[in-house]
Amino acid sequence: MSKRNTFQPGNSLGKGRPAGSRNKAALALEQMLEGEGGAITRKAIQLAKQGNPMALKLCFERLISVAKERPLALELPKIRTVDDLYKALDAIMQAALEGRITSEQAANLTKALETGRKWIETEDLVRRMEEMKIAIEEMKNNERRAA
Repeated sequence: MSKRNTFQPGNSLGKGRPAGSRNKAALALEQMLEGEGGAITRKAIQLAKQGNPMALKLCFERLISVAKERPLALELPKIRTVDDLYKALDAIMQAALEGRITSEQAANLTKALETGRKWIETEDLVRRMEEMKIAIEEMKNNERRAA
């Protein structure tokens, strides 16, 4: 079997590690720390209280979990036309400027609007093609009648 085919669909060699499996280093570390979690946590807290910057950082990261994403309370119009896209984009920008949503959330919403724009554009192109098809058929019919 050539290297090029190693990860082709249906190749049993290309499945990789099973989901949830651990590597040897993680298993060894887990075994070494077994039963020591409480003592290590107490030591980290003690060092943090003494002002150790790494221990402080570690404790803060555990105490204050950073929310990856929060639900949005943002009213956007249904996207049916290009005007709806402009209104939605304006609402997103205004919410970002006012701090009601993050810049990352605004960027993600803007990407979603781009998908809506593509849908509208595709529908418009299909409609125009149908109109052109009808116009061509009418021209052909008129030419036949004239001949």
